[in-house]
Amino acid sequence: MIVSKLGKLSLAAALLAGVAFFAAPANAAPFKIIVTHLEPPLVPNSVIDMALQLGYYKKAGVDVEIVRVQQTPSAVAALRSGQGDMANIGFDVAVQLVAREQMQLKGVISPDKALPFIIAVKKDITSPKQLEGKTFGVSRIGAVDYSLTRTVLNKLGVAVDKMEYLAIGQPPVRATSLAAGKVDATTISIGVWTSMPDKSALSILVNQADYYKGAPLISKLNVVTAEVAKSKSKEIEGVVRAIMMASRDFAKTPKLWVDGMATALPNVDRATLEYLADAYKENWDVNGGLNMAEAKYTTDDLYTNNEDFKGLKRVEPAAWIDTSVIDRVLKSDGVYPGIDPTGR
Repeated sequence: MIVSKLGKLSLAAALLAGVAFFAAPANAAPFKIIVTHLEPPLVPNSVIDMALQLGYYKKAGVDVEIVRVQQTPSAVAALRSGQGDMANIGFDVAVQLVAREQMQLKGVISPDKALPFIIAVKKDITSPKQLEGKTFGVSRIGAVDYSLTRTVLNKLGVAVDKMEYLAIGQPPVRATSLAAGKVDATTISIGVWTSMPDKSALSILVNQADYYKGAPLISKLNVVTAEVAKSKSKEIEGVVRAIMMASRDFAKTPKLWVDGMATALPNVDRATLEYLADAYKENWDVNGGLNMAEAKYTTDDLYTNNEDFKGLKRVEPAAWIDTSVIDRVLKSDGVYPGIDPTGR
């Protein structure tokens, strides 16, 4: 396989060194949520940002600040060093950290468990099998887009070890690199695809629905350290409630999300936002997104198909995912019907 080990090394280095620029202790308040996007993304995970912008955290009684970093290693380092109280990271990364006993984490909510990914390619690539021998742009080796895409393509009969992976960063950067012909294919969200100014030389090889069929997994979730889980339980419940209530409102009234995103991203055409809001009607994690059966399926897939998990001690979801906060919200506010089944 033609891959770089930079992603693994950078994560390990961040954990061991603590990353110097995250060395200062965090303030007790406000409650800080670490995200790996630099602006609200055009996907349901934007609910983290919109819950702040539209006042849902305040209504839930918690003062929230969003800390923006680039890439998961920095998010992990920030959480470890106390520069944030909660982090939105990949499910796979969280399992590795727990399994290696590098951090004691608790998964408390998944604001967007199924990222609306597509695989975009140069127009001359018309079948998944043609990706063998081609250059595929990823955020980094081992990241969510990398691991999920390998799972999807493997199920479509692609020899994924015959592809060349190029780590080039955030989704907009990957989209730009694809449009410029620097890579042959990449995984991006339907939102990023829709916002690309010129797609004439490109096409969608695997659409959103087929991508999820190939990898019906929990992609990302919000985690806290065991210490924060004990010391800031009230704030955590406020954050969980705010994210769930915002998700429910966006599912019922998509215009609320459109209005919020139009304010946050004035450069994005409103018609694009309306198209996405309609596409996301059944994607909102209105019940917290942590179905334990899905968590087990995700864990099984990681230990079976992800090379980073070879020889790694198995950790079951119940050992580190805590649904008690979600369940308290569900008890007080009810279960939203039709989408995001709780499985319990």
